[in-house]
Amino acid sequence: MNQIPWLSLLWLIPLTGAGLIAILPATTGRSARFTGLAVAIGVLVIAIVIAVRFDPAGEQFQFVENHPWIPSFGTGYILGVDGIALALVVLTAVLVPLLIIAGWHDADGRSRSVNAYVALTLAVEGMVLLALVALDILLFFIFFEAMLIPMYFLIGGFGGAGRSRAALKFLVYSLCGGLAMLAAVIGLYVLTSRSTAFDGGTFDYRAIADAVTAGTFTVNPAVAHALFLGFLIAFAVKAPLWPFHTWLPGAAVQATPSSAVLMMAVMDKVGTFGMLRYCLPLFPDSATWFRPVVIALAVIGIVYGAVLAIGQTDVMRLIAYTSISHFGFIILGIFAMTSQGQAGSTLYMVNHGISTAALFLIAGFLVSRRGSRLIADYGGIQTVAPILAGTFLVAGLATLALPGLAPFISEFLVLIGTFTRYPAFAVIASVALVLSAVYILWLYQRMMTGPVTRGNDTVRDLGTRELLVVTPLIALLIGLGVYPKIALDVINPAVAHTLTTVGVSDPAPAVAEGAHP
Repeated sequence: MNQIPWLSLLWLIPLTGAGLIAILPATTGRSARFTGLAVAIGVLVIAIVIAVRFDPAGEQFQFVENHPWIPSFGTGYILGVDGIALALVVLTAVLVPLLIIAGWHDADGRSRSVNAYVALTLAVEGMVLLALVALDILLFFIFFEAMLIPMYFLIGGFGGAGRSRAALKFLVYSLCGGLAMLAAVIGLYVLTSRSTAFDGGTFDYRAIADAVTAGTFTVNPAVAHALFLGFLIAFAVKAPLWPFHTWLPGAAVQATPSSAVLMMAVMDKVGTFGMLRYCLPLFPDSATWFRPVVIALAVIGIVYGAVLAIGQTDVMRLIAYTSISHFGFIILGIFAMTSQGQAGSTLYMVNHGISTAALFLIAGFLVSRRGSRLIADYGGIQTVAPILAGTFLVAGLATLALPGLAPFISEFLVLIGTFTRYPAFAVIASVALVLSAVYILWLYQRMMTGPVTRGNDTVRDLGTRELLVVTPLIALLIGLGVYPKIALDVINPAVAHTLTTVGVSDPAPAVAEGAHP
């Protein structure tokens, strides 16, 4: 038993910090920034401690905390972390301090205070972290929905001219998806209360998943399909999966760059995480039955996002559409249901978070200097701001999965894992590799190369504060590209356990007739 409740500290510290910063006088903006940064760094230290003490060869869920919450309702305060959740916990803890530094002046001159901006950022972090480590389904659902509120105010209170519409669309889409999940959560509880496998109704994820695996908890296929869809729709909106994606481009463009990264690189990962954690182990037969449909939607999203990115005239909107394509890859690997595919998807969540953060933040730094998001307004930036242009190129090359940079190995694993089961879908998804090269290289050519166009001659290079943000991200892209083993060693055992729970194994290699074994 753990003497120190590390997982409770992981989410309580940012939420407590958010509350304290929120009640500070509005005139203490500078103190709020430094306090928020100190809190985020403290969370990072705790995440590192958990990662160092985590044993990949040990039990599936570690650092478990289990306390009564509402015993009569079958729900408890149950926390635990496996390799998949740990990867996303570390990603969240690494990104938030960098986002606070990157958005240091985002709230300056706004009608709302700096305190509110920093407090809302920490609130999102705390709620995301609790959702990642929750092992009680009701507890997960509460914070899965609660994180929408601070994110809504970050977009609507500090975004661009169209922020109100974008924030409302984001909230309505997410709440509708959450409503479907709420019905499924209630339905699942009712079924557990009627089953002899449990002593009354329960929301304990581990107990339900174990009973499903053992065959002691069975559900009518039609009912299971309905419950599966309730969970899936909520996660598909959050992820987002085509065609539930339409809220993302507007929200990403209208939010400040730091808030947009917090949404796309951190919060939206809870959607793909939920597919792995809940959809597959709780409803394995339904997941297998719907697998071709979900994979088809994922492939459509991959190609759709890449094609629309090519046609964008707004640099921030272009990057937002690339995320739709990348989320398609993540979901494709999850539902391919192979060890390579799911390991690649989990690693892709981490790598996408890093590469999108780098690309979006660097573009945001450039837009704040020039005052325009239109690609046509740029040209020759590499002459006046070579460090900015160089880091933008590295982040862009990572986005197109260049070998040697972090996203390459995750995208490669997803395609390999998919090809062994669905070769046609893998081939179609591979088209996005060419399309991504088109939109990234063309974007770099138009914005960074050639003669310096009018209005760009005064663009300054990255400053010290901005380098503090960009340098760790570039280092991670290179480090995980060269040595992904450090992450895969943690992810692979959790993926293997998920596949065992679902009752699926990797397809046997095909051997040509007459070939020697």
